[in-house]
Amino acid sequence: MPQWRLKPGASIKRVAMQKEFGGSRQGGIAPSRQSPNVFVFSDPAAGEQHGYYDGWQRDGCFHYTGEGQRGDQVMKAGNAAILNHHAEGRALRVFMGARGIVTYLDEFEVDDMEPFQFADAHETHEGPMRQVIVFRLRPKAIEPKEPISKLAPVLSGPTKVNVPIEQQQTEKAYVEPNREPYEAERREQGLVLELEAHLRSLGHEVSRQRLLPPGEARPILTDLFDETTGLLVEAKGTVERNAIRMAIGQLADYKRFYGEGQPKHLAVLVPSEPRKDLCELLFSQGIDLIYPTPSGFEDSTGGALVGN
Repeated sequence: MPQWRLKPGASIKRVAMQKEFGGSRQGGIAPSRQSPNVFVFSDPAAGEQHGYYDGWQRDGCFHYTGEGQRGDQVMKAGNAAILNHHAEGRALRVFMGARGIVTYLDEFEVDDMEPFQFADAHETHEGPMRQVIVFRLRPKAIEPKEPISKLAPVLSGPTKVNVPIEQQQTEKAYVEPNREPYEAERREQGLVLELEAHLRSLGHEVSRQRLLPPGEARPILTDLFDETTGLLVEAKGTVERNAIRMAIGQLADYKRFYGEGQPKHLAVLVPSEPRKDLCELLFSQGIDLIYPTPSGFEDSTGGALVGN
């Protein structure tokens, strides 16, 4: 059996390394039948195109997204090899790069307390959304590196934090970082800015929150919270049924992170008045409706929400 001799930081041709130690010469996870190793290859630049944010995080772990480009990822094949590497007596060896010359990072172990988290990501080639597995790997020899991923400040911060509305950041930025926003998304961002300006003109304190649910590897973001009235708003750039139904679910998700008695009101902000059935759907869930008019904003409470 070949003896492992690569030191952290050493570079080698992937083909040469795997000719000696085994494992597939393609793919991100390569369990070996030739030696007691599971080889993991990380290429962050390529991964972010698929919503993968591999790399060091503030928790001291190297976060690595599992294999499976279509459909929900499941704990089998290479993913199971990572999770069970210790029980199976295999060393988990992580490399930076996936093709040609690769650089050996270190031998790692999955974190004992929380070996993996779940996150949303799109399928390859801008496919539909699905669930992915994000492993939390701890190095055995080297010290953890400083995070450089755009997720680093989020995952190291508190569960709930205020962020500027004008940044126009959406949840999709953490899932589909390279995709341009759709027209409906641009429309809803414009609506939020208009409502913010209107509320601030009335002297209201307005913010939005970035929330990190426990055990999740991606944050979620509210659209607008009126701190003066306790109004939590989710905006949609269209009044079609799926958008309204999604807004209802998002508001139900967000409200869990607020303190007792907050938010006092829930509302959906849309570009025009929806048809009657969808209005009734919102009202049945205790959610009010806000939409712009030539003179300001209309709301279903007769102006109590937006000060008209």
